[in-house]
Amino acid sequence: MQKNVTNKRPAGFYAACIAFSFERFAFYAAKWLMTVFVAATIMDGGLGLSTGEAARMSANLVAFTYLLPLFGGYISDYLIGARYLIPIGLALMGVGYLLAWKAESAGAINAMVILVSIGTGLFKSQNNAIIGRLFKDKTQLDAAYSTQYSFVNIGSFIGTTIIGILAAKYGYRFCFLVCAIIVFIDAIWYIANYKNFGNAGKKPFKINENADPNEVKNEEKVPLTKLEKNRIFAIILVSFFSIIFWIFWYLASLPVLFHWAGETAAADWTIGSFEVPTAWFDSLNAILCIILGPILGAYWTKKANSPKGDFNMFQKTALGIFLLGLSYIVFGSAEIARGTGQASLIWIILFGILLTLGEMVFSPLGNSFIAKYAPPQLITTMMSVWVLAVFFSGKSYGAIYDFTQQFPFDKVMFTIAAIAIISAAILWFFSGKLQRLVEPDAADRAEYEKLHNIEKKENINKKSIKTEETITFESDDENN
Repeated sequence: MQKNVTNKRPAGFYAACIAFSFERFAFYAAKWLMTVFVAATIMDGGLGLSTGEAARMSANLVAFTYLLPLFGGYISDYLIGARYLIPIGLALMGVGYLLAWKAESAGAINAMVILVSIGTGLFKSQNNAIIGRLFKDKTQLDAAYSTQYSFVNIGSFIGTTIIGILAAKYGYRFCFLVCAIIVFIDAIWYIANYKNFGNAGKKPFKINENADPNEVKNEEKVPLTKLEKNRIFAIILVSFFSIIFWIFWYLASLPVLFHWAGETAAADWTIGSFEVPTAWFDSLNAILCIILGPILGAYWTKKANSPKGDFNMFQKTALGIFLLGLSYIVFGSAEIARGTGQASLIWIILFGILLTLGEMVFSPLGNSFIAKYAPPQLITTMMSVWVLAVFFSGKSYGAIYDFTQQFPFDKVMFTIAAIAIISAAILWFFSGKLQRLVEPDAADRAEYEKLHNIEKKENINKKSIKTEETITFESDDENN
């Protein structure tokens, strides 16, 4: 029977999404601020360090904010409820931005990087996991995370735009103070909305917050079932494809800056007498993400309600990688079409559209997939594995770009396109078998339940034996 997917979402969903907007406002603004502040001369209000040092600090900020959620995920899975970690993480970010506000050396900026990275580790995966716990109907998650992705980009777009204006008028330091105030307000906002989150994130995720309290003690000790292990394998596999996706996604900005723009620009960036800033390529990405989020969210809902049903996660992942491959075909084709002249800016815009469309199909749905299938006790750890893939991608795409410089530009672009499209084809081909790992058919599910019942009985027997041994030991102790 066809299942109806409602568009109604809990108030906590929007509260969590707005929290993301505030946090991303500060983060992306501070990321740009830090880079220009460190390299700017003292006369211009900066620290007067080299551009190389500025680039390394910026890279560290990006890399470690994608690494530390793995450790934050362990804390929220096993030790402390996610909702209590999130305001702490935001407060740590705020302290980091305050340090940059008063920074007089590279040490203070490095301290900011550390605090913001730790704060992100306590915020990002936890907020994503709480969003997943707010929905009883898991078929709503694809649409929900697509919409959430728009909120993220609203924050980043507004943040970089406003801070760019404020920096020119009031200087870099004042803007770090603005970032600090934004995340402190965000922490207050989150606490004020606790009631809208229901039970989500009150306890470590290893505990089912909706379970009978009398059953919680026993539930904590239940081992992973075969189905849960298969689902963990599927999440790790999709995360591997995520590394491929994000390497090529991050790589895309380098040809824009160093091949299509610059002193020997291969593209014409002028419209009439107006020269389009290359920074607007990032603006194009953010605006398209904002626009495409609700559109794709509505499409996934409509698709789920259709007689044929929705694509599975593996098919959607493959589709996102395929669109990424198509974008690189645009770059290769533009290089051939321009000959010895300059390519039209339309090629760059078309590339940006396909790149962003691939991102919007691929990235938000990863969180949805994990929220649906990760074992409850490992939900933020699995969210962090997904985020960790971006860390590896961020650390490798620069070296890959340097390696490609020895080859003709068009051949490199077509090679990248081929790798992406072949990867997408392989994933699509095996999508049916992979989907059965996370959503087994009736026969497989019966087998999984049988194995689970056997494991459960064995654990009960082990527990009984352990209890008897304890009673015997206490009895002997009393006799002695």
